[in-house]
Amino acid sequence: MTVEIRVPALGESLTTAIVARWLKNSGDYVQHDETIVELETDKVSVEVTAPSAGRLEGCVAVGTEVEIGGLLGAVDETAEAPAAPEPVAAEPAPALKTAALESVTSPARVTPPAPEAPKPVSAAPVPKLSAHEVRERRVPMSRLRQTIARNLKAAQNTAAILTTFNEIDMSAAKALRAEYKDEFEKKHDGARLGFMSFFARAVVGALKDYPAINAQIEGDEIVYRDFVNLGIAVGTERGLVVPVLHDADQMSFAELERRIADYGKRARTGGLKLEELSHGTFSITNGGIFGSLLSTPILNTPQSGILGMHAIQDRPVVRDGQIVIRPMMYVALSYDHRIVDGREAVSFLVRIKQLVEDPRRLLLDL
Repeated sequence: MTVEIRVPALGESLTTAIVARWLKNSGDYVQHDETIVELETDKVSVEVTAPSAGRLEGCVAVGTEVEIGGLLGAVDETAEAPAAPEPVAAEPAPALKTAALESVTSPARVTPPAPEAPKPVSAAPVPKLSAHEVRERRVPMSRLRQTIARNLKAAQNTAAILTTFNEIDMSAAKALRAEYKDEFEKKHDGARLGFMSFFARAVVGALKDYPAINAQIEGDEIVYRDFVNLGIAVGTERGLVVPVLHDADQMSFAELERRIADYGKRARTGGLKLEELSHGTFSITNGGIFGSLLSTPILNTPQSGILGMHAIQDRPVVRDGQIVIRPMMYVALSYDHRIVDGREAVSFLVRIKQLVEDPRRLLLDL
């Protein structure tokens, strides 16, 4: 019996995928549930396993665009599993004759006439490449990179994007983290206390005060949410992905840290699920881990706001009339001016500043 291999359901709004690579070839014997092919979608890679054991047949060519339910190949269940190869005994090496003996016993050898040399064939002229072209490489854009490019351009074409800036004194957050990070890690099974959870909790608190930044436009309506699905941008070799912490407003510091660390690890290995990349309502991106001091993040449409974190840098600031050195971070909020007024955007970022500069407010919900 032959069992068909078909494209599985891909998730929200995805209807097609590209056959990225086959891990097995046509004619190979595969085991049930063995991963045999990878599909590339607009968001993540999807692994497809063998529906049963047997011989793989009719593999669709790499690079083919396939739809949900489309045929990828088949498995012939009637094929017998290949037998394990038997060890081959080494044959004894033949005895070698000495040169003197061979010269006596071997008949005279006649060397055959040398074949006539082939006539040269004139090759077609090869176009000359410029010095720059010789050092260029052309690589097809991946499906994910094409989607990133398309979505970023769509965001600029659709939303009225504006960015407001502020700076945050990270002294208190750094002191709190230094004091409790070891105890926090022991109590919460290795979860590390980082700065992202401070900002995640601050965003959740600020969005309650300024709900328009957590809303989105749909047609002639504004959709407001009483929950926060927080996207955390992760840079990978394949491109930027934004896994989503669903109901982040219900999570503790420890749960936020565990989920963020898990998402980051699986994003880099291509192990994210499609539902983990969907339904975000607000996003955070941290260019500071790459050394960025200041930037203007682009909206992850249809979301109406994105917070940009940056590198922490010791800088001179004035405190109580005195110039002192403090660990400072520039932050940026890009927002859709169609739905968010400047007053709301600036006030939202000031609220983030207040909460991170005095983390006790996060714990006391002040």
